[in-house]
Amino acid sequence: MTNRSLWFGWVLLFLLLIFSNPGFAKPQSNCRLNLFVLGNAQDAGKPQIAHHTDPAWQNNGLSRLPSSIAIVDKTSGGRYLFDATPDIKRQLYNLDLLSGKTGFALDGIFITHAHIGHYLGLAQLGREAMGAKTIPVYTMPKMTRFLEQNAPWSQLVKLDNIALNLLRAGFAVSLANQLRVTPFLVPHRDEFAETVGFQIQGPGKSVLYLPDIDAWEQWNVMGTHLEDLIAANDLLFLDGTFFSGNELPGRDMSTIPHPTITHTMNRLKNLRPADKMKIRFIHLNHSNPAHDKKSAAYKMIRTAGFLVAQESEHHCLD
Repeated sequence: MTNRSLWFGWVLLFLLLIFSNPGFAKPQSNCRLNLFVLGNAQDAGKPQIAHHTDPAWQNNGLSRLPSSIAIVDKTSGGRYLFDATPDIKRQLYNLDLLSGKTGFALDGIFITHAHIGHYLGLAQLGREAMGAKTIPVYTMPKMTRFLEQNAPWSQLVKLDNIALNLLRAGFAVSLANQLRVTPFLVPHRDEFAETVGFQIQGPGKSVLYLPDIDAWEQWNVMGTHLEDLIAANDLLFLDGTFFSGNELPGRDMSTIPHPTITHTMNRLKNLRPADKMKIRFIHLNHSNPAHDKKSAAYKMIRTAGFLVAQESEHHCLD
């Protein structure tokens, strides 16, 4: 074999290894402040435990990680995670690939609430796993007390694996380089702690991250209207847990309330096309047919002018 042939073979192998990795994306070098989608599924991901007929068990390309997004500041090197999912280690590895920066770096974790897909990943920071040192974790008052008073989370606090930073609804946290994060209260099943979404403001664009809500109508009563938030922000990741109300036979759907995608689209049907394009449905349950881009549900969403958040999706917030 000639040197030329050997060189070509190594290049081909390198390309195959890169593009066979579902989490791979070219590093984004044209933006200072970058947003990456690290997962778009409901808390337990896809496939879910005990659902052995899901083809995602046999086809890894159909698997989906729980909902999470990350902000990467190319100038300061800062990296901020929104929700710590049960698959945090895979998502942080994928973030390295997406951002083009290797080696663990995490400057803050913002937690929306105390359901399993949104905070269980904190356990990976403890001494049984990473043994992290004072990673800032931003939480609301009830969520802060929940972590301080309940094992094993209290051990993370005691051993300084995490450093809790108290949030207040409506008050912004200022981070490096004109990045601001503001929590806002959301009506949801608050068994252990309150639920918030986050407004993320960069120097050029504003993003809303809202993976869980019981009903838009309950928000109306609280004085918050979805339409106003759409007008005030450039990009919105909204609760898309269920496409319709009949996805879980045998389950009482009233015990797990979420606005269906069909209901949300009907409410927003009169929006301008440009405003509809701001919306990415996220937090899709394993039963949600919109996971499949070939499905009638996915095509209906696109025809109506909306989008579904996709893993590895990138947005520039400059």
